Amino acid sequence: MDLIGTILWPLKWAVELLLVAFHWLFSNLGMGYNDGLTWVLSIVGLVLVVRAALIPIFVRQIKSQRKMLEVAPQLKKIQDKYKGKKDQFSREAMSRETMELYKRTGTNPLASCLPLLLQMPIFFALFSVLNDAQRSNAGVGPLNQALATSFGNANLFGVAPLHDTFAQQWALWTSGADFNLSVMIIAATMVILMTASQFITQLQIVSKNMSPETKASPMFRQQKIMLYLLPLVFAFSGVAFPLGVMFYWLTSNIWTMAQQFLVIRNMPTPGSEAAKAREERLARKGKLIATDGDIIIVDEPKKPAQRQQPVGKNRAKKQTGPKK
Repeated sequence: MDLIGTILWPLKWAVELLLVAFHWLFSNLGMGYNDGLTWVLSIVGLVLVVRAALIPIFVRQIKSQRKMLEVAPQLKKIQDKYKGKKDQFSREAMSRETMELYKRTGTNPLASCLPLLLQMPIFFALFSVLNDAQRSNAGVGPLNQALATSFGNANLFGVAPLHDTFAQQWALWTSGADFNLSVMIIAATMVILMTASQFITQLQIVSKNMSPETKASPMFRQQKIMLYLLPLVFAFSGVAFPLGVMFYWLTSNIWTMAQQFLVIRNMPTPGSEAAKAREERLARKGKLIATDGDIIIVDEPKKPAQRQQPVGKNRAKKQTGPKK
């Protein structure tokens, strides 16, 4: 076993345990043991448990990224100060001032990458287990050969094998051979959903969670590139993913989108549109605390009373009735 296999072995064992446990649960609830829907729901349950376990790492990553966004304008000033200067003295001075900025603000450019690096082996283990299972290959632990065969032969709704891909069926169609239209429709729908969820996730960051200073920095241009690049990656690579793996990616993307929404709503970057919206919400509820300790309350504007239309004497008598 190579180094990567040794690192992934315990993670794959844990992933298989969760997958098999969910399959056992849904099977005992009356769902078909070999049904594709049973395995799809097992994949969804697996992803939800894994992503929930990674929440502390994600929060740490968000805090690190937010600190980097906050210091981005100051970092740009340092870069502009030494722009065009390539002598040794200027490079050393720029490096020294940059390190002093990181130290003063308590930021570290590697801190936001470390949580992502910790997550990568887990995601590789997830992908590896599902990729092997769809080929009916037994895993390293609880996913034995019988379960792997059940997964590999499972059909979604009885018509779409989980091991099939859009690219395979497209190749059959273009060659004039028999092809499975159901697989192509399901796969195409999932690619669209995967691409849309990834785009919305990035759009939330670019449109709502960046301060005006950050939008003027090179980091904003990088985020805009990612806004269009990542969805394209899913669009082009998704057609080659088997349906079983696509359900994993789609569930993970939806989780990320919802998680990002909650983070931007409750932990926005200072000075961003999301931060202003949060301050307004807290002020309306009387929960916004000013820097001097006072509570800020925003009064809701009163709706103007409806203007009373003038009523003529004859009409007024009809409404009130004759005097007795």
